[in-house]
Amino acid sequence: MTLMQLFGAMFIAYSPAVALFIFTIAKEPLRIIVMMAGMFFWLVSLLTSSILWFAVVPLRDKVAFGLTFSIFFQELFRFLYYKLLRKAEDGLQQFNQTSPEQSQHGNGGASTSDKARHGYAYVAGLGFGVMSGIFSFINVLADSKGPGTVGIYNTPQDFLITSAFLTMCFILLHVMWNVIFYWSFESRRYWAALLVVASHFLVSELTLLNRDQYYNITLPVAYATLAIMSLFAFCIAGGSLRSIKAACTFQRSRYAL
Repeated sequence: MTLMQLFGAMFIAYSPAVALFIFTIAKEPLRIIVMMAGMFFWLVSLLTSSILWFAVVPLRDKVAFGLTFSIFFQELFRFLYYKLLRKAEDGLQQFNQTSPEQSQHGNGGASTSDKARHGYAYVAGLGFGVMSGIFSFINVLADSKGPGTVGIYNTPQDFLITSAFLTMCFILLHVMWNVIFYWSFESRRYWAALLVVASHFLVSELTLLNRDQYYNITLPVAYATLAIMSLFAFCIAGGSLRSIKAACTFQRSRYAL
């Protein structure tokens, strides 16, 4: 039973991220590098917040204190990574234009550049999300393998499954947050960056309610935020109802053949 719990929770938490990596990143070495760098920046943000937590001795036992500054440093390093990618954009664009299609058609103007920027934001966000998910859930996942079963001795029976779904949600949220955050600075719509920071604080701070087993609050709010941010990021990246219909028509025509 414990082994089933282990693999079930692991697949719930990490399967979407693994699928995104396999189908959209794994075949492109440049994207792998950008993703790994994003994971590194998240690790540095964790290190910075850990140093602050260690230095402020009176507040070490306050989870809210550590969580708040962890969010702050994550957003700070999200911005620093954006600045780094922005400075390296020319080199990345030249590297990205080595594919046959782009060699034939040129760089495609501003639209192609915008697509490349959204792509880098998406990949970097997945790096942030994966590393965040690994650190937030790996200890819980390790305990789920036994001995015993989650839910014995009056502990919450739905703790493991809730943690798995929250981990999956945060991984995907980091992807959407990154796309919106980078777009806000590219387009000088800084209110969008503030929206990202505010929603990050909202969803993360609400997880403090899990100590009192208020899962019926944290999960719906987290997934509602994910739905809103996904729609926002979809529109930013040029998505529309017309593009969805065109994609569906294309897929039907492929299967018909």
